[in-house]
Amino acid sequence: MDSTPAVERVWANWARQRGFDPEDVVRRAHGRPSLTTIRELLPEADHEAENRIVERCEIEDLEGVVAAPGALALLQSLPAAQWTIVTSCTRALAEVRIGAAGLPLPPKFITSTDIQNGKPHPEPYLKGAALLGYPASDCVVVEDAPAGVRAGKAAGARVVGLGPIATGSELANAGADWTVKDCGSISLASSANGELRLKLVDLD
Repeated sequence: MDSTPAVERVWANWARQRGFDPEDVVRRAHGRPSLTTIRELLPEADHEAENRIVERCEIEDLEGVVAAPGALALLQSLPAAQWTIVTSCTRALAEVRIGAAGLPLPPKFITSTDIQNGKPHPEPYLKGAALLGYPASDCVVVEDAPAGVRAGKAAGARVVGLGPIATGSELANAGADWTVKDCGSISLASSANGELRLKLVDLD
């Protein structure tokens, strides 16, 4: 799912209203729970109240929220019990955005509502792997933000980094094992005895 335009609009507006540099705030916000960014920038504020403001604005702004290139085809090719979503959104926002993008909603997934420590901490991906019943070391994480790449690697997973939020070099510097343009470069190569093998093309 690509919600980049909406994320940037909401956070830039929030930053301007509070006297921060919009570009810096947007950079901080990508790939992390909103509460993390708010606590960093407004240590003395009512963090929960500020987070509700951001969440409401993000739920209301769905313009440009679309499925990332190749994402729907990739998810439809995978066995339903062997993939999930691990997102820094709240559960309410994640459900709205996934629906707006026309992507399938897995029965169980991890959001910022379900964790104590957000990306780049490994907790989100450790919990995501546990939902699927696998050790994280047997999982492949697909991430578009450096914070998410670091979280996946810290959990012990292999990580595919993809655009457009960060460049291939930024994702590689964060620890991505491979970098590709988008989900269209990832496909299911084989599935046997519960083991999936992915094929990557057009590596950066």
